[in-house]
Amino acid sequence: MLTTVLLAGCQTPEQQTTVPEDQNVTTEELVDNPNKYIGQVVTVRSEPVAEIGPSTFTMEDEEFFGSEPILVVNATGELFVFPEAGTDVQVTGEVRNFVALDIEREYNLGLEADDYATYENQPALIAQSIAIAPEPGELASNPEQYYGEQLAVTGEIEEFQSANVFTLDEDQLFGGQDLLVLRANPTTAAEPAIEDGETVAVTGELRPFIVAELERDYEFNWEAGIQEQLEAEYRDRPVLVADNVYPSAIPDDDQ
Repeated sequence: MLTTVLLAGCQTPEQQTTVPEDQNVTTEELVDNPNKYIGQVVTVRSEPVAEIGPSTFTMEDEEFFGSEPILVVNATGELFVFPEAGTDVQVTGEVRNFVALDIEREYNLGLEADDYATYENQPALIAQSIAIAPEPGELASNPEQYYGEQLAVTGEIEEFQSANVFTLDEDQLFGGQDLLVLRANPTTAAEPAIEDGETVAVTGELRPFIVAELERDYEFNWEAGIQEQLEAEYRDRPVLVADNVYPSAIPDDDQ
């Protein structure tokens, strides 16, 4: 799988609302041209390569022979469980020149400088958010594995009922069912519009579609008839309750 980096500019996660579609780079480019991205907030989606310590791991693009792995430092304040082989993760964070003593002083992660000599003065991604990034078809075929997890999913909008209710389709690749997406936070005028057939990236929590539990935990403003229609079609099936939805910068040939 091609590792794709979505350049989001020098913004915090709270400020970041869109990802420019014309600024894709690979991890190889990130490592080969670090000065171009130092100080920028980027989003990387790839299978992690190796766990270095409790708060660090590496990612690389396996399709580029000789590409060097980039160090990811978990500065989210939350424990990240290294996933099983074959599972992608999506990481958003700032690209910085890695100096172990500086990172340890700033984030107090228990880093031992001697363990990171290989990465010293090399570009590193200081993660502000980390999420498992399975394909929509994987979620539909084996949802129990992901229930309660914060996920990052990219797919094509198949059935668009509104900006807050739609499905993601990857049947042509995985043969699974469409994945229902419910937006927990209603869209605002400042957010980019999304359309049927558009490829989007969605972050949020995977839940079983149980209306009573969803209404207990979220304040959905159902349009007339929508709740009954969804319950009839998706009852007990997986639903991704989205925190953020944005146009995806991942090229079509990577899907």
